[in-house]
Amino acid sequence: MAEALIKYKPSVKGRAQLGVRAFADALLIIPKVLAQNSEHSESGQLVGVDLNTGEPMVAAEVGIRDNYCVKKQLLHSCTVIATNILLVDEIMRAGMSSVKG
Repeated sequence: MAEALIKYKPSVKGRAQLGVRAFADALLIIPKVLAQNSEHSESGQLVGVDLNTGEPMVAAEVGIRDNYCVKKQLLHSCTVIATNILLVDEIMRAGMSSVKG
């Protein structure tokens, strides 16, 4: 998904390109940190977690495939949640400035 956003970035005009790039980078933060913490960042292998044993596994080798609809909805939900959190933060800042001034 992040790679698709990076390829899409040149088609966006102006400063919105920065937002597209920031969103692409944000999508990669959690997987990168998890890979570094589990020492799998150097292998380049796509690794999942076996929920029964807790051990790393290669999902494709055991027949696990991700569902596109689920990933699409997850990305949409994450974007909406992040936007709402930022909106609440702005509302709280506006309330604090009206109390002070």
